[in-house]
Amino acid sequence: MAQTIKKISITVLDYETTGSVSGYPNEPWQIGLVTLKEGQVDASSMFESLLKVDSSRPFNSHAPGRHALIRNELSHAPAPSEIWKKIKERVLDKPLCAHNVGTEKKFLQRMAPLHSFGPWIDTLRLARKAWPTLSSYALDDLTRSLNLKSKIDSIIQDREAHDALYDSVASAVLLEHLLEQPGWNQLTLDSIVAL
Repeated sequence: MAQTIKKISITVLDYETTGSVSGYPNEPWQIGLVTLKEGQVDASSMFESLLKVDSSRPFNSHAPGRHALIRNELSHAPAPSEIWKKIKERVLDKPLCAHNVGTEKKFLQRMAPLHSFGPWIDTLRLARKAWPTLSSYALDDLTRSLNLKSKIDSIIQDREAHDALYDSVASAVLLEHLLEQPGWNQLTLDSIVAL
């Protein structure tokens, strides 16, 4: 019999990116990860890193986050290939989770193109199914409307939305909250991925 989702460790991740600029590929400038163990956020598992972005490379003027304040740090940050060595054990052959998984799938695949990843759990898709009448499913709006912000802030202090570690913790807290809803804690990994 398949294990329920609450019995499985899940790596929750987030990337912050430069955004699209004509003539330049969208690049990640920060990664954050945290693990959900037995349905609970494991604060001791948090990992974050800035990622190298050339100092002459423009960012989209609408790209959120604190990148403008740390451009010099980003030009000296580790390359994605260096970070891969630190995170590979956490993302290979593991269930992965993100809020709107497309960005995380793309940049993780770019980081390690010879590997396959997943299965993926998308908290955006799950939130739309669990709470179909909400006015916004943007991660920050969603966690505020579900009264999860104080829990997120107790796990990761002095950060805010559009920080990769903050957003990975917010996604993990959201998944934790989803798994506390009636019936959701009995779902298996296959069934929650298929939702």
